[in-house]
Amino acid sequence: MNTDLQDFSHKRYNILTGEWILVSPHRAKRPWQGQNEDISTEKRPSHDPSCYLCAGNKRINGETNPDYKDVFVFTNDFAALQNDSKAFKVEDGLLKAQSETGICKVICFSPDHSKSLADMTPAEIEKVVFAWQKEYKELGDIDTINYVQIFENKGAVMGCSNPHPHGQIWSQSTLPNEVDKKDKQQLAYYSKNKKSLLGDYLSQELEKQERIVFENGSFVVLVPFWAVWPFETMIVPKRTQASILDMLPNETLQFAEAIAAITKAYDKLFNTSFPYSSGIHQAPTDGNENKHWHWHMSFYPPLLRSATVKKFMVGYEMFGSPQRDITAEIAAKRLQELI
Repeated sequence: MNTDLQDFSHKRYNILTGEWILVSPHRAKRPWQGQNEDISTEKRPSHDPSCYLCAGNKRINGETNPDYKDVFVFTNDFAALQNDSKAFKVEDGLLKAQSETGICKVICFSPDHSKSLADMTPAEIEKVVFAWQKEYKELGDIDTINYVQIFENKGAVMGCSNPHPHGQIWSQSTLPNEVDKKDKQQLAYYSKNKKSLLGDYLSQELEKQERIVFENGSFVVLVPFWAVWPFETMIVPKRTQASILDMLPNETLQFAEAIAAITKAYDKLFNTSFPYSSGIHQAPTDGNENKHWHWHMSFYPPLLRSATVKKFMVGYEMFGSPQRDITAEIAAKRLQELI
């Protein structure tokens, strides 16, 4: 391991976005006198009569959820995107705007209100993977949908308004900012090298074994060299695949196993139900081949030093660039020890 990267301030380059992150490993030794968050000791029931996501309960819009037994998907009652939005464009000097349409869905991972992905078996999580595949395919086949974003916000600190195990799927007519950056970076590399950018990066990580957290036959969980969040991780398929539809039948369970491994490790890290935002970045559904894409799933957890100390993006990070103290290598080692 390069000791300079562990002792001195430096910048690391994110190959997927083309942006830099400042790393300050020496600051990890400083005492903490910042804000401490409260630890949630809430014990949730397996069914909450007041929860609008539990099986058989009535939602805000008056509809009643079916008595579902595993995964349940429905159109978001408070969708951020309107499918029937009026088409318009504003170009007034430096003022620019345009209409954006889309479809937003909610996916309940389990009927058990007390669970999270960390409490589910790989076989149970695989059913969630199947639902993700189904929604990506069906939404992506709609002419006006050019990108499908699958994500989860876990924990109140991440803005999650309901503790029931669930995620969301937003599909829209244009590429979101982060996806657009990754699309351009991967396309540029593929056009020059005729190979996957993330595939070549993964080969280097597997050779070095410095940031690998978990590995099975088809997937690798690692802390990216350029990670921003303290214990950020990425799940990457070993085979170059443009989207989750490219997984072979035996790979969906291994993907679920990787999700189970990292979410369980997170919960063990600070002995708490670990909050995070996670999301899958994959090929646009714009009808192109998108051979340059190599899909991946990222976890962005905010906890820094304990269950009560959270990292905030403030100051220099808002006005300069992202910054972290604990290095990716140290974070990976700590997570690896918990699996």
